[in-house]
Amino acid sequence: MIIDFSRSTARNSWPLLTLICGLLLSGTVRADDMTGINGLWATDARNCDKIFSKTANGFSFAKESDLYGSGFIIDGRRVVTPSARCEVKTSKQDGATTHLIAACATDVMLSNMQASFKAISKDKILRIFPQVSEMEIPFERCVMQ
Repeated sequence: MIIDFSRSTARNSWPLLTLICGLLLSGTVRADDMTGINGLWATDARNCDKIFSKTANGFSFAKESDLYGSGFIIDGRRVVTPSARCEVKTSKQDGATTHLIAACATDVMLSNMQASFKAISKDKILRIFPQVSEMEIPFERCVMQ
């Protein structure tokens, strides 16, 4: 999957940036740590075609995607939200949970972020916050041609 970075928006992007940051914890990046979570992810798979759009080079965020829910793209060691581009520096698999630490760039700043995702099934993950056990955000895999 190739990501088209041509569109960037800052609307409602901080929750996604925080999500990406929470994926990262410690260890070294290995392909097998990230394989299960590669792809397009949205808070509601029924809106995948409104959140993402196909481009000549892969997928990008659709115009006004934030009106239809949150989403992000994981492509190898890259994690992209509507407002940030991140490079995964470390990842650690802990059972069904993947912890990530990524270096992220927005239009305004550079920062390291942590994020944790728990696999529920092949097509469902939870963005979890280890420090706040009751807080989680469900995401569904988007299958787009």
